Amino acid sequence: MKLFRSTAAALALTTGLLALPAHAEVAQQNTSGDPLYTANAPKGYSMMGDLLIARPLLIGATAIGVVAFVVSLPFTALGGNVGEAAQSLVVEPGKEAFVRCLGCTTSGYRQD
Repeated sequence: MKLFRSTAAALALTTGLLALPAHAEVAQQNTSGDPLYTANAPKGYSMMGDLLIARPLLIGATAIGVVAFVVSLPFTALGGNVGEAAQSLVVEPGKEAFVRCLGCTTSGYRQD
């Protein structure tokens, strides 16, 4: 019975996480007329979901990526693709976790 409950909870959480970006993208509307404000003005519930669900998972993915990168380092060094492995295992999840604004769907730091 415990296995069934754990599986059901994991399935419900995964389904909810997969639905968040689509719901957050539809919910953004231009109320001020300023396109810059519209692009970077996520709703409060998408910020809360990002803070409580997405960021901890992305930080965990970054930590797991660091461990996987260190374990695979001898093999990637022999293959000559250390940069690609570091980019995909460490930099991309870290960028999503630490550089993306709270509640935004796109990553990166924009300098005006």
